[in-house]
Amino acid sequence: MTRARLRDLGIIIGQHPTGPHNALTDVPGVLVGHSTIIRDEPRIARTGVTVIVPREGHIWTDHAFAGFHSFNGNGEMTGVHWIAESGVLSSPIALTNTGQVGTAHEALTIYGHEKGFTDTWALPVVAETYDGWLNDMPAFHVKHEHVFEALEHARSGPVAEGCVGSGTGMICHDFKGGIGTASRVVNVASGAFTVGALVQANHGDRELFRVDGVPVGREIDHTRVPLPWGRQPPLGSIIVIITTDAPLLPTQCNRLAQRATVGLARVGSVGHNGSGDLFLAFATGNHIPGRSHEAQVALSMLPHHHLNDFFEAVAECVEEAIINSIVAAETTTGLRGNTAYALPLDELKRVWEKYRG
Repeated sequence: MTRARLRDLGIIIGQHPTGPHNALTDVPGVLVGHSTIIRDEPRIARTGVTVIVPREGHIWTDHAFAGFHSFNGNGEMTGVHWIAESGVLSSPIALTNTGQVGTAHEALTIYGHEKGFTDTWALPVVAETYDGWLNDMPAFHVKHEHVFEALEHARSGPVAEGCVGSGTGMICHDFKGGIGTASRVVNVASGAFTVGALVQANHGDRELFRVDGVPVGREIDHTRVPLPWGRQPPLGSIIVIITTDAPLLPTQCNRLAQRATVGLARVGSVGHNGSGDLFLAFATGNHIPGRSHEAQVALSMLPHHHLNDFFEAVAECVEEAIINSIVAAETTTGLRGNTAYALPLDELKRVWEKYRG
């Protein structure tokens, strides 16, 4: 069976409707781009860069309120101290592997200056997960030009998932993982808004993997699909980026970021000691000028009691995005012949029908 998305298999999870592409890019103005690096010479590369570009690139001067949550902190996401202090996101977001956070950070800063988006300091957001099982990470394959390529290729519409961009070398619940995304539309008294999530999924144990509560990992164990390793390594990490077009304040963005934990738990993760589970949420419904001579900036906000549907939407988006990252990913062989096997989609349907049919 060719690779697909979860809903292509007839498996629908959650209660809220999706946006038109069931992707982070359903939030107006939010773009996603990838640069994928796959080669065998002179050293093995299974890695890349994925970028999220808010406000069609105008985020450098038209900032957005944002919030951050660390479920388990064995990982890195730059720029979050300023987000915690100021409550604003002021740059695109880059995702890559653990060893190249500095490269991506430097490239984003250079890009902002060379394009004239900023003429002052920059504290861009760059996050990572470890792809060293499949990728020769000390070869430092990611260069500035890969970050620039991802930025230049950032688009709205459908988002490539699985073994693409920064997800190229990632493993999730002992299957091949990578990039996944999903969206939901919520209707509250304040209006209709879109919520989207994108994940870089490189975490989890096979035994715990669930799809809408169905114990898929136990049914498709290592006797059916081999584990990627002979012994269990540290249980990886996940980066979650959440966005909405609702007019939320920073404290409300923090609350959305926290709810990513619910989606993570639904798929079967508990935040193991070795996992870097780092979540960022930003909201584009307010405009915060980066350079303004105005004495005041007019803001709006949703009442806190209107957020329940947003919390549900975040949990659903994160759950489905993680599963999409696995469903879309293909079997990948990399460093030292290590192989991460794709989740067999016919087996997934068999298990689903056993429990839900």
